[in-house]
Amino acid sequence: MQIAADRRAVTVAVARAAGQPFTIEPAYIRAPRSDEVLVKVVATGMCHTDLIARDQYYPVPLPAVLGHEGAGVVEALGPGVKNLKVGDHVVLTYGACGHCDPCASGHETYCTNFYAHNFGGTGPDGDIALQSPDGKPLHDHFFTQSSFSTYALARERNAIKVPAEAPLALLGPLGCGIQTGAGAVINSLKVRAGSSFVVYGAGAVGLSAVMAARVVGATTIIAVDVLPSRLELANELGATHTINSREAGVIEAVREITGGGADFALESTGRPEVLEAGIEALGGLGTLGVVGAPKLGTTAGFDVNNLILGGRSIRGIVEGDSVPQVFIPQLVELYQQGRFPFDRLVKFYPFEQINQAAEDSTKGTTLKPILRIEES
Repeated sequence: MQIAADRRAVTVAVARAAGQPFTIEPAYIRAPRSDEVLVKVVATGMCHTDLIARDQYYPVPLPAVLGHEGAGVVEALGPGVKNLKVGDHVVLTYGACGHCDPCASGHETYCTNFYAHNFGGTGPDGDIALQSPDGKPLHDHFFTQSSFSTYALARERNAIKVPAEAPLALLGPLGCGIQTGAGAVINSLKVRAGSSFVVYGAGAVGLSAVMAARVVGATTIIAVDVLPSRLELANELGATHTINSREAGVIEAVREITGGGADFALESTGRPEVLEAGIEALGGLGTLGVVGAPKLGTTAGFDVNNLILGGRSIRGIVEGDSVPQVFIPQLVELYQQGRFPFDRLVKFYPFEQINQAAEDSTKGTTLKPILRIEES
């Protein structure tokens, strides 16, 4: 099979069947077009969303190259790129169309075409940029990057320039999981100084929320989980209280700690029963944000009058309502100042150990795996 001259040899991790291990394979990627940038991937985080896409909780077409927390160096530019240059260090984040009503009003995380840009398996025009050596397409454009690869194509709008002196291999998770937790606190819920905040689930997203709540000055910060090691780390990162939900009634404990109920809460587990308990544990006028992603079609129940009479509210949150061009550099600066130590959450793996990273993430023994691509 003859490969077109504009294609570059790459190594990718492919999800070929639901629930099956990733396979490391050779492939080819085309050159950037229009406003695209070709990025040499240094490292990429592994997120819960990669695994639920692999397992088809979200119906991404297979075979696919996933990965959506890439960080790397710009290698080539499409002719429409205006503000990036070859050699820039970038963090890759989610994709959005940029011109629908939500995008035009500064809410790109709620892009009308969000699912197509991030889970559709092709570019906006149906293009697939990756192909196997026998010429068969590999679905890509996952979160407009597919960064489980030695090279990734992104668009200028979702390739966020970061300072060259920042530790690039560490920064990929800022593109999704870390910005989701931190952004939920800072941008979405707008947790205020002196308030109470509870996070349900002390994984990478939840602990990012704990650190952000400390940054904004919440005075009561509660982390709820079932793993003592996570709760211990939550204490070290800023939680004032922890609750092991296997050992205590969560609703009663939250009410006791907060003096009646939480001002703000974040549900990051994707478990309906946890969401239901979180609603019950809100104080009057309290707000619960939801970022945990279960299977499509999952439902939860609550007493409607509990919302009405207490003026409580629930809201869904995507990517922490982040404007990545602004928020990711802010998180980098907070990290460099020592005020947002998200490096405490990560463990590095060689690219070829992607399945071990996935297993460790599923078991909860690793909070945030990062795959080192360049050194593999």
